[in-house]
Amino acid sequence: MIDGERDLIREMARLTHSPLGHAELVYPWGQGVLSGVSGPRKWQREVLEAIGEHLTGSATRHRPCRIARASGHGIGKSALIAMVVKWALDTCVDTRIILTANTESQLLTKTGPEIAKWANLSITSDWFTATATALSSTRKGHERSWRADLVTWSTSNTEAFAGLHNMGKRIVLVFDEASGINAKVWEVALGALTDADTEIIFLAFGNPTQSTGTFRGLFGKQRDLWNTAQIDSRTVEGTNKAYLGELVATYGLDSDLVRVRVLGQFPSASSMQFIERAVVSAARTREPAPALGTDPVIFGVDCARFGDDHSTLAIRCGRDARSRPWKRWHHMDSMTLAGDIAVEAGRWKPDAIFVDAGNIGAAVIDRLRQLLPDILVSEVWFGSTRVREANWNAGGSGGTRIRVANKRAEMWTNMRHWLESGCIPDHQGLEDDLTGPEYGFDAEQAVMLEKKDHMKARGLASPDDGDALACTFAEPVQPRAVPGWLDPERYGRQRGGSEEGGLYRDLGNG
Repeated sequence: MIDGERDLIREMARLTHSPLGHAELVYPWGQGVLSGVSGPRKWQREVLEAIGEHLTGSATRHRPCRIARASGHGIGKSALIAMVVKWALDTCVDTRIILTANTESQLLTKTGPEIAKWANLSITSDWFTATATALSSTRKGHERSWRADLVTWSTSNTEAFAGLHNMGKRIVLVFDEASGINAKVWEVALGALTDADTEIIFLAFGNPTQSTGTFRGLFGKQRDLWNTAQIDSRTVEGTNKAYLGELVATYGLDSDLVRVRVLGQFPSASSMQFIERAVVSAARTREPAPALGTDPVIFGVDCARFGDDHSTLAIRCGRDARSRPWKRWHHMDSMTLAGDIAVEAGRWKPDAIFVDAGNIGAAVIDRLRQLLPDILVSEVWFGSTRVREANWNAGGSGGTRIRVANKRAEMWTNMRHWLESGCIPDHQGLEDDLTGPEYGFDAEQAVMLEKKDHMKARGLASPDDGDALACTFAEPVQPRAVPGWLDPERYGRQRGGSEEGGLYRDLGNG
């Protein structure tokens, strides 16, 4: 039994590293709006316990505690956020908390009201004042230093995240509906994780609506840094099972809508993602098909001058873009770049070299033509708008042909088709490049690929590796000549006569 303010303060001090104990104590479970509810849900308890275990470990207490949960609808994410916020404020003087969400509407109409609701339900409700955008201490002199703030994010205004420091005390950073938060905000927020001797808690919750981006990366290449889980709404107590079952029955268990809204799984493709990650992942691990002697070796070159971008040489022979090592150059001038490509050409004997003519590409092309007079060196103008068609998929007889708006869209569409059976280097950067671009349609309903500048505005890197591989699809390349005795058209024919055609014949001439 807590008797008076002094006992309550002592109890809060005792629970400084026990978020679950705090939640069980301060709310009127089983009463009023919590009637029929005995405490936090199972998944909520697990998160609260994980925070407590992290803070009680001498080796982990002052390391960032990173917890991410991807889930379907209705599991109580906002309620858990409110419980963590109230515990963090109640049990550590001058705690600083910043919360943001994918949209201002989510933050101000869902996350904010839920925080205010749970704050008012608690036995410490008079310790903090709730407004539409903050929960601040009522203790005189601590209004600015002991608080939680709801901040809408902007890629051009990230000061709130860059300035979140509270050395020697406690910091909590919360991203609600984190899948839609821009990569730049994530990057700047990392600055809050650098204070020494500080309790730092970083929570990222939300429906997994995007198959690319930083939130997706927490469950992939960053999974060793984060405590992650994906939660099926059907397994959580208190969710609307009838509604969830209706979604499954209507759209199917394998549909992206059900994956995201029910199963808590990332979609196979974002709504306008051009190449699905599953297709690229399969190409990374697929064994190369046996090479045909007729398959030409093709070089694709994407040129970049300076900055964060890099120049890439991709090498493809038929279905195999892995066996011959690719090359990448950072901050390389055109003459040196052309010389290095010529060296690779001497090694691999390409039948054609296709070079992006933008940036320093024109100079590279001129120099390659001087160095390699016997090899086709062709310029590729990504923005060329000549009316084109490309292979959309491999289904049916010969696949589906679609209209594309420019040369870049044509190459990427043909590459997309090829990836269904081709193999590529097992390289995370290449996968990110191939799955990063989104697409739309122009006024003529032709497919347009997302511009590099637009990708960078979304926090993605320029897809230099992806564009290099796409260049290998710039134009058809004639098959290589093979010995006559390997000519499949001669199988079953009698030897001799005009059909012999000499020792070699060019299959490209049929």
